[in-house]
Amino acid sequence: MESTFPRLLLAHAQQRPDAPALREKVYGIWQTTTWSQLAVMVRQLACGLARAGLQRGQHLVVVGENRPRLYAAMLAAQSIGAVPVPLYQDAVSAEYKFPINNAEVAFAVVEDQEQVDKLLELRDDCPQLQHIWYDDPRGLRNYAEPGLESLDALLAAGQAHDKANPALYDAELARLQPRDVAAMFFTSGTTGNPKGVVHTHFTLLDRAEAGKDFDRLTASEEVLAYMPLAWIGQNIFSFAQWLACGYVVNCPESAATVTIDLKEIGPTYYFAPPRIFEGLLTSVMIRMEDASAPKRWLFGKAMDLARRVGPALMDGSPVGALDRLAYKLGELGVYGPLRNALGLNRVRVAYTAGEAIGPDLFTFYRSIGINLKQLYGSTETAVFVCLQPDNQVKADTVGVPIKGVEIKVADNGEIMVKSPGLLKEYYKNPAATAEVLTADGWYHTGDAGFLDAGGHLKIIDRAKDVGRLLVKDGGAGEGALFAPKYVENKLKFFPFVKEAVAFGDKREKVCAFVNIDFEAVGNWAERRNLPYAGYTDLASKKEVLELIRECVEKVNADLAADAMLAGSQVSRFLVLHKELDADDGELTRTRKVRRGAIAEKYAVLLDALYGGRSEQFIETAVKFEDGRSGSVSATLPIVDAKTYPAVKKAA
Repeated sequence: MESTFPRLLLAHAQQRPDAPALREKVYGIWQTTTWSQLAVMVRQLACGLARAGLQRGQHLVVVGENRPRLYAAMLAAQSIGAVPVPLYQDAVSAEYKFPINNAEVAFAVVEDQEQVDKLLELRDDCPQLQHIWYDDPRGLRNYAEPGLESLDALLAAGQAHDKANPALYDAELARLQPRDVAAMFFTSGTTGNPKGVVHTHFTLLDRAEAGKDFDRLTASEEVLAYMPLAWIGQNIFSFAQWLACGYVVNCPESAATVTIDLKEIGPTYYFAPPRIFEGLLTSVMIRMEDASAPKRWLFGKAMDLARRVGPALMDGSPVGALDRLAYKLGELGVYGPLRNALGLNRVRVAYTAGEAIGPDLFTFYRSIGINLKQLYGSTETAVFVCLQPDNQVKADTVGVPIKGVEIKVADNGEIMVKSPGLLKEYYKNPAATAEVLTADGWYHTGDAGFLDAGGHLKIIDRAKDVGRLLVKDGGAGEGALFAPKYVENKLKFFPFVKEAVAFGDKREKVCAFVNIDFEAVGNWAERRNLPYAGYTDLASKKEVLELIRECVEKVNADLAADAMLAGSQVSRFLVLHKELDADDGELTRTRKVRRGAIAEKYAVLLDALYGGRSEQFIETAVKFEDGRSGSVSATLPIVDAKTYPAVKKAA
């Protein structure tokens, strides 16, 4: 049944007014907002925004962590026909300039002083940005900027305006239609200015309902919302599906308390990109490294068993009686306590998306009894395109097309999608819209892949990133297939590798840049009494280089067993002297590598890798968190890694 976000809010408020809608942790204590309280708050904010001049079709920027009153502000804007535009809270102020000017934004609701300062800094470049409201007043007492007010003041003004115009809110709600624009999400802009992806109430809610039906979600689910609202993945799970299902969304106190809050809430429905699962696994491995020898031995044996039989048990496949009994013992002593330590003991359904997850990492979680599944989608498709059905989960696919979705593979291998959840348009960019949407309603995903015999979609890589190695020794034609993301994900399974960037297209061999995980490698070094002065010093230690070489060679041995990708083994690598950073233009805000920008920025390192050099000096400009600029320099050793002949499978 077609509906809108504000109408779903009112339905929940009428049907179960005292049920919790949102929780927020404040000073260590969880505070609850019920559906009826939220409905009143949204009404007051909507009337306040209308009084301030926000009109139907105009945009409201929302910037901050997940906070109940920011959710309410989005619903309030939608209630009067305006369009919320969430932006990444960790972006520097300059990154807001294009979206604010592109969408002609005059109104903003932000979380705290940090976001206020960033928007005030932009006022000369964005003169139309006249009204800014903040949720958290700390540090803002002496600010006297025109148009700057607290959300408390907006609520009070809205309450008064509602009292003076009691028919206003209901009249605006009555005008709202499912095909009206509901939100706009800006892409990460990996190759230029970001594009505003326009979605209607219908497109977002249709996909939210499809996901709800697929996994039989109910109002009893608990969700932890800690990823940026500007990322459509978080927005779908904690906003669209929240209103479609009526479950409880929990907002952590801060990024630093997420791990603790995760354990306290014990979510039943969990969603995170691969990097979060990588981080959780790294924390486990660090703790195990510090454990006693008997505990490490027990953990190793238990995990060997889990990898062998855990996924089969999760999928309901037959498992021998002895293995089943051994796994039950492992459940009591290892797997159950481990899930509890991760805060995932109550998870009924967990999803990962945003980029490909390494098969080994994926299998680890399913091995210990967490129903982790993959989904496939994008900002332009309102996320839900393919989902993995229970008992049909494969590490190397992203599931089957769900209700309403059609998929076809173009002649060049690109995945094409037709779905009710497709974007309405790219805002003010008809040329870009025409590039991705065909006249008969098919969307160009830009991903390369294929459907396997069981109807499951397998993604190889971004179509533009999949390449070919050159034939060695100057031979004619193209060599082996090269899928950089596949190689990078295998490297990132190791807790010591935080990020990897592989190169090889139109080259004779594959080389890679590696970022070490400073916490994991630092812990490893301290246990070996290996002194270091910081990231750059630690990354250059010969012991650390040997540690990473072992990881690279294990990946190479694994790749050798894959006939299609055996040629993608990493021949040479270096450990970068600094961590790749979104503020330095090396990553997107969702932490995807900007491969082209990195190749250009570190061209001297690439030349050294492919030129056979044993080391290379480099100096790099960096931006610090407080806005200052500086530089970091080092002479980076270049390491050769062993590669293996492709394993020939028996006929």
